Amino acid sequence: MNKVVANAKEAIQGIEDNMTLMLGGFGLCGIPENCIAALVEAGVKGLTCISNNAGVDDFGIGLMLQQRQVKKMMSSYVGENAEFERQLLSGELEVDLIPQGTLAERIRAGGAGIPAFYTATGYGTEVAEGKDVKYFDGRPYIMETALHADFAIVKAWKGDTHGNLIFKGTARNFNPMMARAGKITIVEVEELVEPGELHPNYIHVPGVYVQRIFKGVNYEKRIEQRTVRS
Repeated sequence: MNKVVANAKEAIQGIEDNMTLMLGGFGLCGIPENCIAALVEAGVKGLTCISNNAGVDDFGIGLMLQQRQVKKMMSSYVGENAEFERQLLSGELEVDLIPQGTLAERIRAGGAGIPAFYTATGYGTEVAEGKDVKYFDGRPYIMETALHADFAIVKAWKGDTHGNLIFKGTARNFNPMMARAGKITIVEVEELVEPGELHPNYIHVPGVYVQRIFKGVNYEKRIEQRTVRS
């Protein structure tokens, strides 16, 4: 199976209105910049996006929000995006806020074939409303279900043409677990190499999880919050 595609435009073929997407990254670190730009250009609508956050107003998923492409966000943190806030308060955007550890585990469970699990996080809050509760060793836990996506879109530092991936530093974040939880996984990489060039001990995601891979271009790698001495 040839997994290499020419660019982001080719990689996102098959993504249609009303699909569910997972998009890797934490803040602006490790986000699939090329694929997000291609999705904006393609103009697909009604998307449910599972991502730790919604980018900022003029970058990342924030660009998709500006074009009204996102119907629902399933996220952990959304505090850096004024357009997100506006759409939420106006009722234009459906939002499912999920504790960060729970979000990570729901994605990991989806990739591992685990349909549900119990966690104490969120018990006694709105997070627990309507969810099954069980007691273990006298402590209450709520049931959370696994998350899956039609497409998982991630960014890696380096990958080979078989789809084996290595992530760099904190850009590892949600990317590896999302790569395992999508029906189709699309990966953009900074460096694309031939099979055998990656040491097997350092591979974070094996190629069996990846369907499409390409070498990205023009990465900005923005700093979300810059603090300097006055």
